[in-house]
Amino acid sequence: MSQSLQVSTLLLVPMAPLVGAMLAGIFGTKLGGNYLGRRAVHSITILGVFISFVISAMTLFSVITEGAHLNETLYTWMVVGSLNMQVGFLIDSLTSMMMCVVTFVSLMVHIYTIGYMEEDEGYNRFFSYISLFTFSMLMLVMSNNLLQLFFGWEAVGLVSYLLIGFWFTRPTAVFANMKAFLVNRVGDFGFILGIGLIAAFTGSLDYSEIFKKTHELTALLLPGTEWSLITVICICLFIGAMGKSAQFPLHVWLPDSMEGPTPISALIHAATMVTAGIFMVARMSPLFECSDTALSVVLIVGSITALFMGFLGIIQNDIKRVVAYSTLSQLGYMTVALGVSAYSVAVFHLLTHAFFKALLFLGAGSVIMGMHHNQDIRWMGGVRKYMPITWITSLIGSLALIGTPFFSGFYSKDSIIEAVGASQLYGAGFAYFAVLAGVFVTAFYSFRMYFLVFHGEERYDQNPDAHHDHGAHSNDDHDHHEHNMPHESPWVVTLPLILLAIPSVALGFIAIGPMLFGDFFGDAIVINALAHPSMKELSEAFVGPVEMAIEAFTSVPFELALFGVVLSYYMYMINPALPTAIKRMAQPIYTLLENKYYLDWFNENIIARATRALGTGLWRGGDQNVIDGFIVNGSWKLVGLCAAVIRKFQSGFLFHYALSMIFGVFLLMSWFLWLKV
Repeated sequence: MSQSLQVSTLLLVPMAPLVGAMLAGIFGTKLGGNYLGRRAVHSITILGVFISFVISAMTLFSVITEGAHLNETLYTWMVVGSLNMQVGFLIDSLTSMMMCVVTFVSLMVHIYTIGYMEEDEGYNRFFSYISLFTFSMLMLVMSNNLLQLFFGWEAVGLVSYLLIGFWFTRPTAVFANMKAFLVNRVGDFGFILGIGLIAAFTGSLDYSEIFKKTHELTALLLPGTEWSLITVICICLFIGAMGKSAQFPLHVWLPDSMEGPTPISALIHAATMVTAGIFMVARMSPLFECSDTALSVVLIVGSITALFMGFLGIIQNDIKRVVAYSTLSQLGYMTVALGVSAYSVAVFHLLTHAFFKALLFLGAGSVIMGMHHNQDIRWMGGVRKYMPITWITSLIGSLALIGTPFFSGFYSKDSIIEAVGASQLYGAGFAYFAVLAGVFVTAFYSFRMYFLVFHGEERYDQNPDAHHDHGAHSNDDHDHHEHNMPHESPWVVTLPLILLAIPSVALGFIAIGPMLFGDFFGDAIVINALAHPSMKELSEAFVGPVEMAIEAFTSVPFELALFGVVLSYYMYMINPALPTAIKRMAQPIYTLLENKYYLDWFNENIIARATRALGTGLWRGGDQNVIDGFIVNGSWKLVGLCAAVIRKFQSGFLFHYALSMIFGVFLLMSWFLWLKV
């Protein structure tokens, strides 16, 4: 344990937001008599997250400069046989980096919320929820064992349920949070199966103990099958990541979660909940490195998500949903990197993506505020001259997202493409096509949104819904102006945009060397370089961030991105009739995309109905007929029948009983005589 890392200090990181959440949730609501006002609530919760961020930054500094490391158990919760269930912290480079990302983005979201939720009746409740979410995510990333990881995993799912359904009087919000909850239960079922297999065959939930027994697991088969145990464990763990990190086909909950207020879109979908699966797989890299089959599954699922979710972004008109499908696609990129054993590249993209995606979500929220809650990009246009700060920061976020050289997203995204190109795993060919095609698709839909919102003809006066609340914010009680002119957001909204824009530009340039080709991650990430040489080949080709960016101007990804931007400009600024004509000619494809590949229809009409039919059959056939009808009711009916028969022999006459005794003696004598014969 490093002397610079003290458990008592590290405890403040998750506990400060928890205390803020409890104070706001109890004394800032009817539960505690509304003792705390709005100013007190947001001050307390922001202070708690700020304390967390400062300690997290100090921890990261100690890890970088001193090589600080801590792996310590805080207390033992339960002992079952030889299995110890404990709570503890593992602080290394991977954890400290995640702590800083979570706390910084959360701090920006807290500040932003002051302006965005200003007139909402649930103001104090919302601050309580987002602080509780921060606590849950910190417990997840700081854990040194699977028990605590699973606690944080489920806690972020629970709080996201509360946040997505924050406006619980809206049926769409209730449907969205229930959908997110149920889909994540599917993934979590696989996740807990993986944890159970690890506990059963290693006798431990502690990371270090599990990793020591990796070679033993590799030699085992799943009992009763011919399947490799380590492969089954890794696939089960990845199913959990598919739910939490919204990978195909368990991605369907994330776009609908836009029903929640915009600040939680940034918090959940940028740096925290959806990246929990990416973090978990990176943390479990010693296990995944032992199964090429599991890595290929990860690679193919990530490729499908990266490409096909991007296609859905092209047809979206809700500004938040465009950014949501962008999140799905970028999570696919991270998963692809995990699949080719480029764990550090996946985490690097997680880092850069956290800032520019939070920037884009908060920028979208600023536009929604400035446009008086209009979220339809078809009724915007020319907004840049009314909202200059939102405009320039959104442009920075968009440039980072499409991988523009020298911006942060370029270094991580380009590294993923190169790592996939160097891989020889099954599915790498399709993955390489998917991530390359995804570059064009991302550039096209990102700048389609950018041009329609900030440039071109002003269309907000043509909005048929301009004089009443937009459907997605019908319960958002911001004051409406008498006219529809856009306006810049207050400083509590624009300040987080500026602070997030800075790392969106510079972070990739600064971090690529130490994170990908230095010793930043150390033992936190394990790679079998002989079997999976992608990172080795990347390292040999890397000559520096400046040279990498300059060379990129002649690369295929840059040309594809540029083509996507130019095409979107032509279609939506120069020739706006072209998209309508293409839609008319390709109506079947448009219908397929509009129905989101019919996955929601399949889930609702096939899976849900089949599940309901199965449940009804088990209830009627099993519960009513077998348990109640046969076992419970059948048992008393049998007892009653036997009693009715026996009652016939209880006449009360002595000669009847004597005759019965004689008949019984006769039967016994006959039995013994028959045995002798």
